[in-house]
Amino acid sequence: MSEPVALRLLDRATQALNVLGSALILVLMVLVGVDVGGRNLFGAPVPGVPELVTLSIVAIVFLQIPQALRAGRLTQSDAFLGWLDRRAPALGRALATLFDLMGAAVLYIIVTSTWPMFTRAWERGEFIGALGDFTAPVWPVKLTLVIGGSMLILQFVARIWRRYAA
Repeated sequence: MSEPVALRLLDRATQALNVLGSALILVLMVLVGVDVGGRNLFGAPVPGVPELVTLSIVAIVFLQIPQALRAGRLTQSDAFLGWLDRRAPALGRALATLFDLMGAAVLYIIVTSTWPMFTRAWERGEFIGALGDFTAPVWPVKLTLVIGGSMLILQFVARIWRRYAA
């Protein structure tokens, strides 16, 4: 039986966020390389590189973690669940579902507590850096956290769906 369209769309959106996170890593690598070269060769670093790296790390994690969960690459200890799946498969599925629900609940708390921070950063024009030298808005990272966290919640729900639909 084929997967529902909603799950296929979720997986495509998750993969798109993952690609965006990879592109951001590539941009950061180039930026850091140019900064190091400018600093060592010309005594002129690229302004704002430390600030951009700081902001980007959080964004990269939240862009790529939904795909890591989807692909089964999220770090976890499987020893007990694997043993339980072999001995009592129904109990193993129930415990894995409980873990997924707890993960979704934690992410829900993160997303709902980040939303007001995002709106405040957007409305107030919050930035990182020093005026006159380099500034960057913080709202894109807050928005990335909300979007990536929401996608991770949906991937937890999709895992539960797939577990019982199989």
